[in-house]
Amino acid sequence: MRPLRSVAAVAIALLALPLAACVPAPSPTSTPTGEDVAAELEPYYTQSLVWEDCGGGMQCTTATAPLDWSAPDASDDIELALVRHTASGEREGSLFVNPGGPGASGYNFVHDSLDFAVSEDLQSRFDVIGWDPRGVGRSTAVDCYDGPELDEFLFGFPEAAVGTDAYAQEVTASAKAFADACLERSGELLQFIDTESTVNDLDLLRALVGDADLNYLGYSYGSDIGAHYAERYPDKVGRVVLDGATDSSLSLFDVNLAQTQAFGEALRAYLEDCLDSSDCPFRGTVDDAIGQIRDLLDALDQAPLRAEDGRQLTSAYLGTAVQSALYDEGYWRYLTDAFTEVRQGRSDTAFLLADAYVDRDEDGSYRSNLQEAFIAITCVDYPIETDAAELARQRDLLAEADPISEPEDLDALGDVVCQQWPYGFRGEVETVSADGAAPILVVGTTGDPATPYPWAEALADQLASGVLLTYVGEGHIAYDEGDPCIVGAVDEYLIDGTVPQDGLVCDPTS
Repeated sequence: MRPLRSVAAVAIALLALPLAACVPAPSPTSTPTGEDVAAELEPYYTQSLVWEDCGGGMQCTTATAPLDWSAPDASDDIELALVRHTASGEREGSLFVNPGGPGASGYNFVHDSLDFAVSEDLQSRFDVIGWDPRGVGRSTAVDCYDGPELDEFLFGFPEAAVGTDAYAQEVTASAKAFADACLERSGELLQFIDTESTVNDLDLLRALVGDADLNYLGYSYGSDIGAHYAERYPDKVGRVVLDGATDSSLSLFDVNLAQTQAFGEALRAYLEDCLDSSDCPFRGTVDDAIGQIRDLLDALDQAPLRAEDGRQLTSAYLGTAVQSALYDEGYWRYLTDAFTEVRQGRSDTAFLLADAYVDRDEDGSYRSNLQEAFIAITCVDYPIETDAAELARQRDLLAEADPISEPEDLDALGDVVCQQWPYGFRGEVETVSADGAAPILVVGTTGDPATPYPWAEALADQLASGVLLTYVGEGHIAYDEGDPCIVGAVDEYLIDGTVPQDGLVCDPTS
C-alpha cells in the first residue's frame, strides 16, 4: 500500500448464488477467449501464452501489451511477467492475485509465498496467477538508481535546516536528479504506468488465460486495481475480493493525512501493549513513551549510530523501521527489540526492519524496484499540489496528526519528487461505482494503519454491488491473519459464489 508520507464461521445467514461450473485443467498453452475487440487490439488479444516450468511447482510466461492503450497501433510494446500455480483439485478457473504497493511484485508473491497469498482451498480450486504490473519487477520495469544511490535518496539527511532556502534547494535538487535518472533509464514508460493502464493489462491477461470473467483477490493497492477494473469492465467482473481496501476518491494529501493518523493510532496501540510488558524500553504513559521516541529520533539526528556495513542509523531509518513494524501486530516484538538496541547504541534490528520495508538486501542491493515503481506510479496516479499556501496548511495538518513530529520537523514543500516528474496525472480523481458488476467483497481491518478502515467503508458504499466485511484487529490486511471467519467468508465467496451478509463483522476476541 501507499505508505505514510511522514517519516514515518461464518455463522451468519448467507445469500447463496449458483455454483460455478468446473472447467478442464489448463494446458501448457493458454487459448484466448477470442473476444470482439478493436482491430488494433486483435494482435494482443489473440496471442497465445506458452507456460513453462519455473520451479516450485509453478509455471511462468510472458504476455505482450501496448505501451499506450489509447494508441496501441502507434506505440511500442511492453512485456508482462506472469506465474501460475495450477489448481490441485477440481478446477473452477483462474484467480488473479495482486499484493499491492504500488510496485510490489505479484510474480514473487505467488511464486515465493503461495501459502501466504491464498489458502489451500483456493489453491485446490483455482489456477492462482500472479503478475508484475507494468513498471514492476520482471515486467517492463521502471529503473532509476543503483543501490548506493537509492540508499542516499531514500534515507539521506539534508545538510541544511528544514524551512530554509538552502534546504528547499537541496531537497529539490535531489528530487530532480532522481526524476532525471528515472527518465534517462526508463524513458516513455514513465508516462504509461498509471493504474488505468494496468487495469487494461489485467483485462488482456484475463482473456489470454481463457476466462470470460475476472476472478480476483487484491490486497491493499491491489484493491485500487480491482476497483478500477470493475469500474472499467463491470460486465467482466466475476468474483472479486478487495482486502485492505482503498478509497479511490481521495486526493494524495487526503491519503497521506489518513495514513498519518492511522499509523499514529497504531503506534499508540503498540505502546499500550509494550508498556504492559516487562521488557518494554519505555516507561510511564503512552504519551510519555511517545516523548521518549521523539528524544531518540532527535538524538539520532545529532549522532547517528554506525552499522557494521558503514551505514548510519538516522531518524529517517528508524522512522521507516517503526512504520515497517506497525504493519503487523506480529512484528511488534521486533520493534521493541529495535528500540531497546538503539538505546544501547546498536542498530541491527532497526536496519533489519527498514531494509525489509524497502526490499533491500544485506549486500546493499535492492531485491526489487519496489521503491522506484512506487514513486513513479504515484506521480502519474494523482494530481500534484504546488500552491505554497495550501502546502503549508497541509504540513500543519500532517504535523498535528503525527504523534512523533512537530511542525518544525516537516517541510512545506509537498511532494517534491512528483513536482519534478516528467509526466503528470492525466485522469480524474473520482469515486468508483461499477454499476452492473457482480457482488464485490470489500474487506477492512479496524486497526489497519496503511489502508485505514474508513476507506473500506467508503469503497463498499461507493460500489453499487459492494459488500463490506470487517475484521476487528490490528495490522494491515485481514485475510492473512488466518481468522476462520474472514478466511471462510472470502473462500466461500470465491469458490462457491456465496456472498456474506453485508456488514458482517469478524471479531476473534468476542
